[in-house]
Amino acid sequence: MTVYDLTHPIASDMPVYPGTPQPSIEKPYTIASHGFAETRLNLLSHTGTHMDAPAHMIDGAKTIDRFSADRFVGEAWCIAIEEKSPITTARLEPYAPMFENCKFLLLATGWDRYWGTSHYFSNFPVLTEEAAQWLTRFGLSGIGTDSISFDSHDSTTYPVHNILLGADMLLIENLKGITALIKQRVTLIAAPLHFTDADGAPSRVLAMTH
Repeated sequence: MTVYDLTHPIASDMPVYPGTPQPSIEKPYTIASHGFAETRLNLLSHTGTHMDAPAHMIDGAKTIDRFSADRFVGEAWCIAIEEKSPITTARLEPYAPMFENCKFLLLATGWDRYWGTSHYFSNFPVLTEEAAQWLTRFGLSGIGTDSISFDSHDSTTYPVHNILLGADMLLIENLKGITALIKQRVTLIAAPLHFTDADGAPSRVLAMTH
């Protein structure tokens, strides 16, 4: 068995969604001064590799802490999506038999190669509204992508988020290294930080090959 870590580490200088603050990482307690070390983290709930709950976009919808733990673990298929938009239903339909036998779908666009550059924040591949609606028929627990968002960088209405989250899906953004999993069936562990009323949460995401 091989375990893949699909998570970008949190750092004070990491890329963040344009217009949102960088995380702050401080060392208020050190072994030298206090005999023990502790770190203070100050960050938004959608920092780095993270999970969106329906409450991220839909008023009064379910928060992450209201999902049972089994929603964060399950079989996943990773499919290759070339670096261009839109991701249409026609591009997904050949993989439909895979979707019917898994809990998670991973869209490997290769966009994580631009992590740390300005190019990462625009023109990344996104689903069409029709494709998003089509995916809701498979009863997936969640969908992950190696780009910063499921909607285009200039969207103000976030239709794809609303369609998928409205179907009670969990969305995982800013994954890394998933191109290594293309055409593979893996066990995915997507463990969000557990806090109350969580509209989203940074997540440690691991994949295990069979």
